[in-house]
Amino acid sequence: MNAVGTEPASNRLPDIETGRGSIAPKPKNRGLLYEMKKNKVLFLMLLPAVIWFIVFAYFPMTGLVLAFKNYNYTDGIFNSPWVGFDNFKFLFVSGAIYRITTNTIVYNFVFIGLGTVTQIAAAVFLSEMTGKYFKKLSQSLMFLPYFISYVLLGAFVYNIFNFEFGSLNTLLKTFNLAPMDAYGTPWIWKYIISCFYLWKWIGYGSIIYLAAIMSINSEYYEAGRMDGATVFQEIRYITLPLIMPTVVILFLFNIGSLLRGQFDLFYQLIGDNGNLFEATDIIDTYVFRALTRSFDIGMGSAVGFYQSVFGLLLVVTVNYIIKKINSDYALF
Repeated sequence: MNAVGTEPASNRLPDIETGRGSIAPKPKNRGLLYEMKKNKVLFLMLLPAVIWFIVFAYFPMTGLVLAFKNYNYTDGIFNSPWVGFDNFKFLFVSGAIYRITTNTIVYNFVFIGLGTVTQIAAAVFLSEMTGKYFKKLSQSLMFLPYFISYVLLGAFVYNIFNFEFGSLNTLLKTFNLAPMDAYGTPWIWKYIISCFYLWKWIGYGSIIYLAAIMSINSEYYEAGRMDGATVFQEIRYITLPLIMPTVVILFLFNIGSLLRGQFDLFYQLIGDNGNLFEATDIIDTYVFRALTRSFDIGMGSAVGFYQSVFGLLLVVTVNYIIKKINSDYALF
């Protein structure tokens, strides 16, 4: 039993000079200023990124007020007439918001779903390859489309599907088949855009999943082989479950941009072809035309505001669901 007024031995630290126990001091909360002084080099390295976000991400948010104003150049951003929700009302009454929102969500779900599947499959195939040089060559060829600009991709697609001299119709005429008017057929572009998106991003995405696969401890695979597991069983029971945290995190990041379409991809492939807007028009291209054709900055800002708020609510909701299922996979 401990003596009265003495500290329990579990709370004492060895004293080097006297050999007796000393009471362990409680850690002090030094605060932010102390941490900045102690790690000033690290904070200085972080400063350019902080400045970049303040200037290009947070400061421009003051322009969201344009969504509630009838902007004119004479009065400027803050002195233009306040119209409340009239810009939003026009979007919903005209019906445009439903079409562009549906197109944006459907396209992005296809991009996220098929993109994740193809990128994981490519990463798994690369990890199972044994030939050193063939593996490097395959990875390089898959990664090459990522560096091709959307301008070149648009020219490439135009030369394939052009009605008069496109390579597709030239091939069809060779076999005495009727030429196809691709730029007058809206539904076909759903598949064309999806295929070229997957072609461009499969190499970049597979590198992330390949890094996750390479970080898996090889002892898991050795234990599986000792138990007689085949290659497909190793992929199913070892590789896929262990890279699932990476898959979920990237899925949440992509969900945040569910209403932010690939503007460069759609604009360079479709351009101003009004015949295809019904099947290919997304929020980003709609806002771009609103600003460049009608110069309706208020309506364009309203769409952008709607896009950001909806994306935020979507991320919070999906993260809440994932946290209920498995809290280790949630972002916050």
